[in-house]
Amino acid sequence: MSKAKITSIRRGQAISHNNDVCMVEELVHKTPPNNRAYVQATIRSLSTGKVNHLRFTPTDSVEVVPVTRDDYDYSYVDQAGYHFLHSVTYDDIIVPKHLVEGIKGYLVENQKYQLVFINESVANVEPPAVMEFVVEEAPEGLKGDSTTNVFKSAKVETGLEVQVPLFIKPGERIRINTEDGKYLGRAS
Repeated sequence: MSKAKITSIRRGQAISHNNDVCMVEELVHKTPPNNRAYVQATIRSLSTGKVNHLRFTPTDSVEVVPVTRDDYDYSYVDQAGYHFLHSVTYDDIIVPKHLVEGIKGYLVENQKYQLVFINESVANVEPPAVMEFVVEEAPEGLKGDSTTNVFKSAKVETGLEVQVPLFIKPGERIRINTEDGKYLGRAS
């Protein structure tokens, strides 16, 4: 493990905190007026799944845990967990349910995902940055609701609910940013 300044750490990296390996979920650099700058970090413990919100000064250092990433295709889910298949070696890896809990709505069969490994154990599953889905349920937009940026709730094929513009109808393909769950546009 090597030390690095907190300002050089990015989302998706693993760090050691209180003798536990944690994945960095979010980092926000803040500089409030009349106060010192700080870094607000959200980390998830890999052993317990617990999420912590920490505050660091820009000069703080943390221990970076080396990780490896590899592409796997999502296959199916059963009692044992979520099955991912390596696209070259066809190795089947079973990912525990608690690691997939946050991205369950983004799991589509035969879609590529990046599995993050620490010491040859799966530590995280990362979906592609942008994914396409078919809208299954979307209420009709009401006449007169034509102000700009008016959204309605729609359900896509995986059961994920997203906010979409009023003109989106069931059966249409849309693009979604998986990092924040926001609608990006119609898929071509």
